[in-house]
Parts: sequence; C-alpha cells; structure tokens
Amino acid sequence: MIKRKLTGILALGAAASLALVGCSSDGGSANGDGGDKGTITLGFLPSWTDGLSTAYLLENQLEKLGYDVEMEELTEAAVLYTGLANGDIDVYPSAWSEKTHATYMEQYGDQLEDLGAYYDNAVLTIAVPEYMDDVNSIEDLVGQADRFDGEIIGIEPSAGLTEQTETVMMPEYGLDGDYSLVTSSTATMLATLQEKIDNEEDVVVTLWRPFWANDAFPVKDLEDPKGAMGEPEALHFLATGGFSEQYPEAAELIESIQLDDAAYGSLEALVTGDEYEGDPEGAVEAWLAEHPDAFPGLIAD
Repeated sequence: MIKRKLTGILALGAAASLALVGCSSDGGSANGDGGDKGTITLGFLPSWTDGLSTAYLLENQLEKLGYDVEMEELTEAAVLYTGLANGDIDVYPSAWSEKTHATYMEQYGDQLEDLGAYYDNAVLTIAVPEYMDDVNSIEDLVGQADRFDGEIIGIEPSAGLTEQTETVMMPEYGLDGDYSLVTSSTATMLATLQEKIDNEEDVVVTLWRPFWANDAFPVKDLEDPKGAMGEPEALHFLATGGFSEQYPEAAELIESIQLDDAAYGSLEALVTGDEYEGDPEGAVEAWLAEHPDAFPGLIAD
C-alpha cells in the first residue's frame, strides 16, 4: 500500500507545474452541469496532501453551488502565494498561515483575505523510523551525524517547514555544524524514506501532521524539548483580496467548513488511498456519504 500511494503522489508531483499560465485544469462539474456564477481557481501543491484533499472538497462543493472551478497545480509555496496575491489564484485551500508560512504572510498578507480555519491541530515534526530505538528526541541527533551521512532529508526549498528546520531547529540544537538539510520535493523525500526503511537504514526526515505518511510509514516523531519546530497551528482557507465581495455565497460556504481529526483523516485517506486512486472526485463523494454532517451547509447531493 505504501508504494502504491507513494507512486500516486510522485505522479501528481510530476504533473504539477511551476508556471501560473497554461497549467490549470477544469475539474468539470460534480453534478454534470457547468456553473453560472463565475469561475473560481483553487491553487495547491499536490504533494502536500492537506491542500490536495481540501481542494477537491472545495471543488465538489463550489460546483454544486453553481460555480465553475479550475484546479491549479503548483510545486512551490512561493509561486502559490504570489499567484494568490496577484489574483491569478482565488483560493489556497490549506494555508499554514499562522506560523509556518508567516514569512509569506508578512510579504503578501495585506493582499489576501482569510476565510477561516478548517483544522486546528497542525504541527511540524522531525521523524525517524520506528526501528531506531536509541533515537527518540531531536537531542539524540547531536554527535550522530555520521549515522545519517550528515543529512536531514527535507522537502521543497520554499516550504515553511524547510525554513523552520534550517533557521530555527538546527541552530537551536547545534546541528547546523554537522548536518545539512537536503531539499528537493516532498515526493523525493518520501522516496528516500521508503528506500531507507526497505533497507532498515538510519534516516531522519522533516514531516508534519496531518499527513498520510505518518500512518503509512513506520516512523515516529522525535521529541522536541526546546520547542524549536513551533507550536501547533490552524490550517486556513486563504483567498485573494476581495474574494468574499465577488463570490459571497462561495465565501460563506468556505467559512463554514471545520473538520475534526476523524473527519479530516477520513477525507485525506480516501483522496490519497488505493480505493479511489486516480479518482479524487469519487473519493470526495464517498467521504460526503460517510460524513453528511461534517460541517454546516454541507451539500451532499
């Protein structure tokens, strides 16, 4: 199951584009009819599956309200925030805007509109395989760089997780002299993690919660006694400035969405899992059938 799910995420990452022009795809109406209230563009990174899952949930609900929805797949948070500020993207459906993406909010916040938080317990983590019995805290990495080839395996260079790890956590624990943070993409990080686990080798990676990989791989979060990875934060729906004035009905629906751990976990599991592989729209419909009362204003049919 791990390899099948990872293959799907790798494919999504390969399909995504850095450009804002020429890479959007019309998701088609969930009820088979085109919308007549305007077109709303959702921007997300497919490899960050919180945004992937909520993007398809919003696509479903907005189309049922009568909007056309375009799905814009990107590979860097910097490009996404720029597009959101410029109005090329209407909604980012899972922004870590309170802490992890604070740098982007300082730069673009006055051009954006916060439509509220849908999940309130997101955290950044440093993780190792469960079989590493003697490594249970970030402090245990000190003096152990040779075991990891001096590398912490990270994700995209523009990710807030990357910044937090490199500029706060590593200096705080004195790891910046012996370790380097290797950045590339979420898919590459997961492929490296898979390979190391298959060979039962030592590896340390940057992760976060909620994220399906925490359950799919035998990994454990390292304790962070210094709090260097930050406190839990909420995940927000961010819109381009003036969105609620242009699309008041859409804004009202989006603002009503709040998911608990069970509802969110079920949504992500269905969208990224094997049962609906290649059919995220079908996954969302299945989730709606299972959670008809997940949030006020949910449109089931």
